[in-house]
Amino acid sequence: MSTVPLLSRSDLDDILAWRPDGPRTIRQFLADVHALAAQLPSGPYLLNVCQDRYLFAVGFAAGLISGKTSLQPSSQSPETLRRIQDDYPGTFCLCDTEFNSATLPRFDFPALDTADRHEISGIPEIAAEQCAAILFTSGSTGTPQAHHKSWAKLARNGRAEAQALGLLGGACNIVGTVPVQHSYGFESTLLLALHGDCRFSSGKPFYPQDVLTALEAVPQPRLLVTTPFHLATLVAADLQLPPVDMLLSATAPLSSALAAAAETRFAAPLYEIYGATESGQTASRRTTAGPAWTLLPGIRFTSENDQCFASGGHVEGRVPLSDAIEILSANQFILHGRHSDLINIAGKRTSLAYLNLQISSIPGVVDGTFFLPEHEEPTGITRLCALVVAPDLPRQQLLNLLRDRIDPVFLPRPLIFVEALPRNSTGKLTQSDLQAVYARNAPAKT
Repeated sequence: MSTVPLLSRSDLDDILAWRPDGPRTIRQFLADVHALAAQLPSGPYLLNVCQDRYLFAVGFAAGLISGKTSLQPSSQSPETLRRIQDDYPGTFCLCDTEFNSATLPRFDFPALDTADRHEISGIPEIAAEQCAAILFTSGSTGTPQAHHKSWAKLARNGRAEAQALGLLGGACNIVGTVPVQHSYGFESTLLLALHGDCRFSSGKPFYPQDVLTALEAVPQPRLLVTTPFHLATLVAADLQLPPVDMLLSATAPLSSALAAAAETRFAAPLYEIYGATESGQTASRRTTAGPAWTLLPGIRFTSENDQCFASGGHVEGRVPLSDAIEILSANQFILHGRHSDLINIAGKRTSLAYLNLQISSIPGVVDGTFFLPEHEEPTGITRLCALVVAPDLPRQQLLNLLRDRIDPVFLPRPLIFVEALPRNSTGKLTQSDLQAVYARNAPAKT
C-alpha cells in the first residue's frame, strides 16, 4: 500500500504555525495530533468546525491518522447539519467555540497532555488513497454537492500551488481571512503549510485593523490569502499597511482596477487562484499582467462540444467545469465566466460576472450584485435585478453611471438599495440568500 507523509518537511523543530502565545513547531503539532487522536470519539466522519486554524489543523490530522474523513461543508447552518446527520451516520462535531451543533454529537476540543512530545521521532505516513476529506460546493447555484478527496491528491494540490506561486523552500508565513473549512482556505492555508513549505497564522481576521494586526504578528515573508471583498475593504481603509510579500485572491471575480490598487497599497504582487470544489485549484495568474490563466503543474484542460474538462495532477478523475473557457495553449486559457452566468436579452449577450464588475467599480458603490430572481413577470420573462449598497448615491445618478458602462438592455429592473449584501464568510452570495433579500425589498406589484 502506497503512503504519503502528513507533512513534506522532516525537520521536527521547524515552525509550522503561529498562535497568539507563540510559534508551534512540527514536533509540538504532531504531539498535539497524537494526543487528540487518542481522545476522539469513534465514528467514520469528523465535522471540524474549529475556528482557530491551528486547532482545525490538529483535528484534521488527528482524524487522518485515525482513519476518519473530514466533512467540510461551506455552510454550518442548521439545515446543513441536519443533512449531514442524515447522509453521514456516525458523524461527530469537533468544536472550539460555543457552536450550536443541533442534534449532532458534540466533542469539545480537549486539553491535550503532550508531556511525551520528546518521543515524536518522525512524520506519520497516510495511505495515499485514504478519503481524507469530503468537500461540499457552496450551493450558490443549487443544492451543495459532495466531492471526495484522497490524501495523495490533497497533498499534491498543496505542492502544485506552492510551485506555481514560487513558494517552495521560502518559509512564507500565511495570514488568511478565509475560513479553513472552505476549499480555498483549506488549500491555500493548511495544504500550503503541510505540503508547500509554508507556515500559517492560527487566526481568521475579518476587519481591516485585525488583518493588519495578524500580519504584524508574523515575520516576513508574508502571504495574505484573502478575497476581493476583503481586499476592497483593506484598500479603502485609512491605515498604515505592514510589508506584505504576496497577495492571493479567490472566490469571486477580481477587477483589474482593484488588483492594481491592492498592489499599489501593499507594494506586493497580487495573484488569483482559479479552481472549484469539484476539481480543486487548477490555475493561477497575476491579475495585472493580463487575462490569461496558467495551469498548475500536472493539470490539463480539454474541450468537447463547448464543455471544458479538468484532469491530471491532483484532480480526482476527469471533472467537467461550470465555466466558459477558451483554451489558448497546453497550459493557458481565458475565463469567460460561468455558463450559468451567461445572459441573453434581446439577442445581446453578457455575463453576471461582467455586470457585477461594472456596478462594483462605480465610485460610491460599497457593494453590489446582479441576479435573476426566481419568479417570472406576468409576461413570462424574468427581469434582471441588482442589489446595491450605495448610501450616498441617488438612484437616478447610479442608473446613469451604469448606462455609461453597460448596454441599456441589461439595466436592472428593479435596482434595489440595501444596507448590506448577505455575503458568507468567504464573501460569496448564494442564490437562496439573494432571493430572500429580494423578497423583502422588491417593490410591490400594482
